[in-house]
Amino acid sequence: MKLQRKLTNKEWEKVEALGPGVHTFRGKKTLFYNGAKLWEGDEYNRLVPLIYNYEERQSWQIVIVLPGVEIIPEFTFSRWCTNVMTVIMADTVKRIEWKAFSNCKKLLFVRLSKNLECIGGSAFCLCESLTSIFIPPSCREIDSHAFQDCRKCTILHIPQDTQLNYFIIGSTALMKASPFETTPNGWYEKAVNNDMNKWIKNINRGSEEFALHRECASFCPSEDGIYEMLKPQGLQSFLTTENEIGVTAS
Repeated sequence: MKLQRKLTNKEWEKVEALGPGVHTFRGKKTLFYNGAKLWEGDEYNRLVPLIYNYEERQSWQIVIVLPGVEIIPEFTFSRWCTNVMTVIMADTVKRIEWKAFSNCKKLLFVRLSKNLECIGGSAFCLCESLTSIFIPPSCREIDSHAFQDCRKCTILHIPQDTQLNYFIIGSTALMKASPFETTPNGWYEKAVNNDMNKWIKNINRGSEEFALHRECASFCPSEDGIYEMLKPQGLQSFLTTENEIGVTAS
């Protein structure tokens, strides 16, 4: 299934006109999220839903974060949102708090806000179907375990200036493809954390051989830029050059 990953201007107009709540969008059950707190309690005391019950949450396939929302609170989608496949954020979002999207096991695609500043600890942990994510240049910090146990995650594009805490990619396909030794349960030693973070940021860096990889993995790829790189070799250039973890530009 091909996912349309962006909303057009007309679609954003329609989203804003409908307002917050649950709607049908692109033929799928969709939550238009307005930043409301959805839970009472914390991780150590039972979380009580303030809005939307178990059955309702199970029915969502898309989450659209509405314009005007700046913070996605902790635990917002971490319980029972197991069928959400797509998350699209308005560019007003600046922070994603702790475990906001953890346990969204079918999540395939996340379009982050281009003005995002911080991703909280364990924000996307256990999103087992997530294969790639592209961090915007505005993001200053990603806290510990943010993508832990995203087992299929192979592509994680992070800007050079983004500060990374500990074990960002614990138990992921990307970590297994790294040159670092891991423990039997898929972890790496804390002593190599800085080297691991540096390695993550520098995949596809270096020679012009990986220029197409860098462009395709950027937060906002340029169609013109990609076209200029394709002209000498054609579409075959998408397939021929593998980076150090075995991924082609396609």
